[in-house]
Amino acid sequence: MIIPNETKRKEIVDLLIQAYWMEVETVASYIANSINPDGVRAKEIKNSLAADITAELGHAQLFGKRIKELYGRVPGSMEIRPNQKSLQPAEDPTDIVHVIKGVIEAEQGAINHYRKIIETCEGTDYVTADMVTTILADEEGHLREFEGFLKEYEKGGR
Repeated sequence: MIIPNETKRKEIVDLLIQAYWMEVETVASYIANSINPDGVRAKEIKNSLAADITAELGHAQLFGKRIKELYGRVPGSMEIRPNQKSLQPAEDPTDIVHVIKGVIEAEQGAINHYRKIIETCEGTDYVTADMVTTILADEEGHLREFEGFLKEYEKGGR
């Protein structure tokens, strides 16, 4: 057994499954939000989201692989419990600020969850902690990028 404490192993696997779903849900929302927005100002946001899809999908795959390595089972689509309401496409396809704020909220949620995983792994599962730390750095970069977009949009500039 990789983690001798069964309770701790299960706790980590459960947190990884939640992270896996967060990434899968983000991929679906990023696809929608990289297609739906309209307008000249939307192009940069759409392009950024389209590029981030690959990274987020890669994160989901890493989480899935680690779940399996820890003797867990990667769940199928019937088990998803979506909760990223802020990432749903805007009714107005020109409402780019809605998209940006949704990304910021989702990235901050991921960052908070990944920090919790790292803390839970402390002293027990260094491999998972290392993997999640790397993913955390990616998410912090995404967050910073979209915070910059929001500042620009709030100023009314381009």
